[in-house]
Amino acid sequence: MRSQLKKEVVDNMKHLGVYRDDFEHMIDIYVGMLAQYQAFEKQFEESGFKITDSYTNKAGATNERKTPIYTAMEALRKDLATYSNLLCLNPKTYERVKRPEVPVRKEEKEKPKSKLIQALSETS
Repeated sequence: MRSQLKKEVVDNMKHLGVYRDDFEHMIDIYVGMLAQYQAFEKQFEESGFKITDSYTNKAGATNERKTPIYTAMEALRKDLATYSNLLCLNPKTYERVKRPEVPVRKEEKEKPKSKLIQALSETS
């Protein structure tokens, strides 16, 4: 599963023109987080998409709190967004690094020659 995810990430980066061998370690971390997120998604679905559960604290009060799976998924979403920014895998960051075409320089008008240069050119 991870090798397929990594191949997809690398292929996407190559397609966008942002892949470099130097990024392999970052790609591995990103792919690991993607694999974890997919596993958590499956568990979350199996739980019936349960976001909260009851929790009794030391004082005996019962409160609702987020489930550990949902909390982990929230943290992973933030980390995945950060890594996708670093690897230029989302539209926002890709637009920043996309190299615009080099603007064509305007032709400059010839500057008028000084009287000294005009005089020297007339004598030669």
